[in-house]
Amino acid sequence: MRLFSLAAGLVAKLACPALAEDLQFTLVNNSSHAIVEMYLSPTHQDTWGENILSVASVDPGTEGTIDITDGEAVCDYDMRFVTAEGATLEATHNMCELASFTVTD
Repeated sequence: MRLFSLAAGLVAKLACPALAEDLQFTLVNNSSHAIVEMYLSPTHQDTWGENILSVASVDPGTEGTIDITDGEAVCDYDMRFVTAEGATLEATHNMCELASFTVTD
């Protein structure tokens, strides 16, 4: 599995009345791969749902803000990134404590 970075002017929005504040982090692409899909899912769910990128791709060397407003009152999320070449990266993080996430080669 190759690690890659994400970056670009991207904003992903879902919907979240359950949390007092939306979760937000900066996604940074410091890899040599364009990211074409991004999925977020609370760790207790078995499915990824839809691609949340609001842009066609997140090119290397760019960054953007991700808002998680999905109505879940949780902090632990699985993340899945897919490159233009089809490579994937999966990670699990406490999004309540995450200020930024950088993907690298």
